[in-house]
Amino acid sequence: MSELRIGEFARRVGVPASSLRAWERRYGLLSPARSVGGFRLYGEADAERVTAMLGGMQRGLSAAEAAAAAMAMAGAPTGAAGGPGARSGKAPSLPAARAQLADAISRYDEAAVHTVLDEVLAAFGLEIFLTELVLPTLSQIGAGRQEERAIGHEHFASNLVRARLLALARFWGRGGGPLALLACVSGEQHDISLIAFGLLLRTYGWRIVFLGADTPASTVRQAIVATRPTVTVLNAFAASLLESQGSALRQLAQETPLLLSGPGSTEAVARQLGLRRLDGDLPRAARELAEMPWPAPATP
Repeated sequence: MSELRIGEFARRVGVPASSLRAWERRYGLLSPARSVGGFRLYGEADAERVTAMLGGMQRGLSAAEAAAAAMAMAGAPTGAAGGPGARSGKAPSLPAARAQLADAISRYDEAAVHTVLDEVLAAFGLEIFLTELVLPTLSQIGAGRQEERAIGHEHFASNLVRARLLALARFWGRGGGPLALLACVSGEQHDISLIAFGLLLRTYGWRIVFLGADTPASTVRQAIVATRPTVTVLNAFAASLLESQGSALRQLAQETPLLLSGPGSTEAVARQLGLRRLDGDLPRAARELAEMPWPAPATP
C-alpha cells in the first residue's frame, strides 16, 4: 500500500476517519508520516495495526486492550507519549455517555453527537456501541415522540446515526463469506436496527446486501434471484405489516431461507405465517445465524 491521506486510508481499511483519529490520539495506534504540505500519510504498517485492532475488538477486547495487543504484535513501544500507556485506559461511563448523547441530540449539536459516538466506539467496540448506546438512546427518544419537540429530536438523531452506521457498513458486501439479504417489509420505515444487525453479522465474516426501508416483496424477490443469498432477513416493527403480507412472504420463503426480525415478528405471528424468526437480542441473533449450518446457495 502506498502512503495515503486519511480519507482514502479510511476507505481502504473500512474504518471511519473520525475513529482512526480517535485511535491515533488516544492510543497512539497509528504512526503517519507527513507530506510536504503537512498532511498525515498512512501506510501498510498502519493498516496492519488497524486490522489487528479490529480483530481484537471482534474477539471481545476493549478498544484499549485491542490497541495494546495490536501495538505489541507490531513491535511498537507502548507507554510512549500518546500511546496506550499514556492513559489509564479507563473506559468512559456508558450511563454518562448516554446522557451526553441525549443532551447533544436535544441541542441539535452534530459535532457533540459524533464526539460521543467516537469515544464509545473506540473504547468499547462495535457491539457495545450499538446495543448499549445507539439503539437504547434512539428507543428512548422515540418513546417520547408524542411531544412535538421530540419528533424533531428523533428525526435529527435518526438521520445522523443512520449515516454513521452506513459509513461503518462501507464494503460490507465484499469478501467470500455467506451472503445475507436484509430488507424491511413494505410499509416499514425503520431500518436502523436492521443496519445494526448487518454490522454485527459482518463481524462473523458474512457479506451483506442491504435493501433498506419499505421494500416491496417483488423487489426482494428480484434481489433474491440476482444474488441467491444464503439467507434473507425481513424486518418489521408492526406485526400487522407481516400479517397483511403473509401470502407474499410465504412465496418468498419458497425461493430463499427466510427469517423474520424486529418487534413485529412475534412467536405468534411467525407461527401463524409458518415462518422462522430471529431472536430479538441482536448480538445473540447474529451469533445464532452465523452458527446455523446453511446450505451453499445456488449459482445465479
